[in-house]
Amino acid sequence: MALEIRDIHKHFGPVRANDGVSITVGEGSLHGILGENGAGKSTLMKILSGFYEADSGAVVLDGEVLTLRSPADAIAVGIGMLHQDPLVFLPFTVLDNFVLGSPGPVRLDRSNARTELERVSTELGFSFDPAALARDLTVGERQQLEITRLIWLGARVLIFDEPTTGISATQRIQLFATLRALAEHGMIVLFVSHKLEEVEELCDSVTVIRRGKVVFEAPMPVAPELLVEEMFGKVFVADEREPVALGGPVLRLESVSVDDGKTHLDALDFEGAAGEVVGLAGLEGSGQRTLLRACAGLLTPTAGHLSVDGVDLTHVSYRGHLAVGVHYLPAGRLEEGLVEGISVTEHLVLTSHDRRFLVDWKGAEAAADRVIDEYSIKGRPSSPAEALSGGNQQRLLLAMIPEDVRLLLLEHPTRGLDVESAAFVWKRLLERRTDGATIIFASADLEELLTYSDRIVVFFGGSVFAVRDTASTDGEELGYLIGGKERV
Repeated sequence: MALEIRDIHKHFGPVRANDGVSITVGEGSLHGILGENGAGKSTLMKILSGFYEADSGAVVLDGEVLTLRSPADAIAVGIGMLHQDPLVFLPFTVLDNFVLGSPGPVRLDRSNARTELERVSTELGFSFDPAALARDLTVGERQQLEITRLIWLGARVLIFDEPTTGISATQRIQLFATLRALAEHGMIVLFVSHKLEEVEELCDSVTVIRRGKVVFEAPMPVAPELLVEEMFGKVFVADEREPVALGGPVLRLESVSVDDGKTHLDALDFEGAAGEVVGLAGLEGSGQRTLLRACAGLLTPTAGHLSVDGVDLTHVSYRGHLAVGVHYLPAGRLEEGLVEGISVTEHLVLTSHDRRFLVDWKGAEAAADRVIDEYSIKGRPSSPAEALSGGNQQRLLLAMIPEDVRLLLLEHPTRGLDVESAAFVWKRLLERRTDGATIIFASADLEELLTYSDRIVVFFGGSVFAVRDTASTDGEELGYLIGGKERV
């Protein structure tokens, strides 16, 4: 079996997302697809999985030219895709999600479906409660459920788009073991990632796409410096972080208790100083998201006091938090941060301080052009949010941060971003420290936590397990602490 991508072209207006892409991947391969945000990787994968139709070119599997007009067409010939955000229906049970899209009679044989779920998941080394709701699963478990479903539906080619984003180190190890096992059984695995170390660790070959074209192909290993140069057209060097003198406390939590229905934080005492960057580490569901949402005014503390710049915000609404300079960037860019269907210009109008009854649309579009240039957003003022790549959505969210922000709360700020985009994001975020803002961010990336934090707060089981100054810790110790253990 071999997968051949032959001269694929795909345009969106004047944008050439794929401009003559050709790749061949053999049976049993773990093939890495690298490229910066907006390079055309996701468009190509969506063509392979039937979400988009190519303007021209062909996809050939095992010598057969495929007709792919929908994801149903793709899975019918053995191609399945695991998206960065697994496509599960949160209100549905594990069993209901498992059988979605499966052929067969209208009436579901639930007993047989349960047997098949147990059989396939056991073969893959996974374990599920069929009656559990998908919303109660972690991101890693949702990935496992989607893999199980795709294998059951007959996938021979599996596409993974940034699969390690938002999952724990333990789940990452298990995922990689699963991918290796699938390749050993003759499947083709396409691994789309921005993380060079993951491609080095996992893949046996790699293709680099830049500006819609294949610019590099090679068997692994390949020097990371060469891969970076091929991805960006230059050798990329991150800026050194400038030290900033810390001021007095901006955020203060005194014996704060808060519950989001899944995680309960009890009697938490915490301060964040002006100019300080605090990283939040821990397994998913350990309390980091709960803390961020409480500080943003999206959750109301059940006990204690929460204040910003001395203003008591304990029982104040989200809008009240905004009024005193609190700003929250969620992990779900389209789900919570942006509005699907409205343009870049309209987003900037919504978040501007201009409250005139009539909008000066000509001026707004000119302002959007300036923002697009300043933040290097690959899009136009009229581009809807969902048409932007993940990195460009994040740049738009950055542009929407108010100038007078005092407390900046971030959930996985560089999720799914390439190294250059991630460095750009942090450069703009760190500029806020010089104006005395406090930055608090949650991340599953230990290197990101160690690089940008002054302090790291480690959560475990719904409580603060440890606090470390970044200068006095390392990735090994953080790994132990996240697992609830002290390094011996």
